[in-house]
Amino acid sequence: MKAVVVTAPGGPEVLRVQEVENPEIKDDEVLIKVEATALNRADTFQRKGLYPPPPGSSQYLGLECSGTIEAVGKHVSRWKVGDQVCALLSGGGYAEKVAVPAGQVLPVPPGISLKDAASFPEVACTVWSTIFMMSRLSSGETLLIHGGSSGIGTFAIQMAKYQGARVLITAGSEEKLAACKNLGADVCINYKTEDFVARVKEETGGKGVGVILDSIGQAYFRRNLDSLSFDGRLSVIGTLSGPVTEIDLRVVLSKRLTIQAAGLRYRSPENKAIIVREVEDNVWPAIVAGKVKTVVYKRFPLSEAAEAHQLLESSQHIGKILLFP
Repeated sequence: MKAVVVTAPGGPEVLRVQEVENPEIKDDEVLIKVEATALNRADTFQRKGLYPPPPGSSQYLGLECSGTIEAVGKHVSRWKVGDQVCALLSGGGYAEKVAVPAGQVLPVPPGISLKDAASFPEVACTVWSTIFMMSRLSSGETLLIHGGSSGIGTFAIQMAKYQGARVLITAGSEEKLAACKNLGADVCINYKTEDFVARVKEETGGKGVGVILDSIGQAYFRRNLDSLSFDGRLSVIGTLSGPVTEIDLRVVLSKRLTIQAAGLRYRSPENKAIIVREVEDNVWPAIVAGKVKTVVYKRFPLSEAAEAHQLLESSQHIGKILLFP
C-alpha cells in the first residue's frame, strides 16, 4: 500500500509517499480501507521526532480516519466487511489501509459523507473525554475555549452549546472570531488586541468561567487560573507555548480549583473504547440532529501531505484539514 513516510525528523518537506507493507490485523482488530484522514497538531510533533507512537502502534502519522472495513479479526462481532466507519487511531491514518482495535471504531453518522466523517473521531473523543467526562461541564455553566477556530475548538463550541453551556472563545483574527460566532460562541475575544482575563471577568460579572479548555500551556497558565470561578476546572490538552510553568497554590486553594490534563494517544485500547462508546451515545445524536456539523477548511491528496502540514502550522485554517489517499 501507499503511505506517507517521515523520511527524517524535520519540516513538512520530509514527508514522502512510499510503498510500504500492508498492516496485519490482530484478532480484536479490523482493517479499514482509508477514504480520508484528518490532520492534528500532534502529527507535526511526530514529524519533528517529538511525539513517538505508542509501542506496537503504526509508525505512520494519522490519529483518525474514515473508510470501509476490508477485513475483521476472529474476535470481532459488531463490524463486518463493507461497513462504512470512522475510527480513532494511535497512528497509521496517512495510508491506504490501517488496522485498528474494533472498540475504537464508530459508524459514520447518518447524513455525513464518508470522506467528511474523518474529521470527527479525534475531536469528538478529545472534547467529550475532557470537557464532559473529566471536567463535567453541565448545562448553565460557562466554558472558555482557547483556539476556538481550531478543529477541536470548532467542535467544542457546537457540543457545549448543544449541552446548554455558555461559550467564550479566544482567537487571533476577525475572520476566526466571526467563524466561531457563526458556530454559536456567545463571546469571541481577540487575544491579540484584548486581555482575555479582563474580558472574561466583564462577561461573567466578575465570577469567572466554570471550565477552560486550553492547548496553549505555559503562556496562559496563570491567566487561566485568574479566569476561573470558584470550583473551576482547567483542562489542559496541549503545550503550544511551552510545558513548564510556576503555580501559586494559594490561588488554587482559595478558589478550590481543579487542574486536569489529558491526551488520547497513550491511553489503553480498553480506555479508548470506553470513550468511543460514550461519544457514540452522547455526541453522535447531536451530529444526527444537525446540531454539530463538520467544519472542513481544505482537502488535500495524500501526495500533498507536506502542503497540508504547512497550512496547519501556519494556523491560517478554521476547522479541520483532510487528506485523501
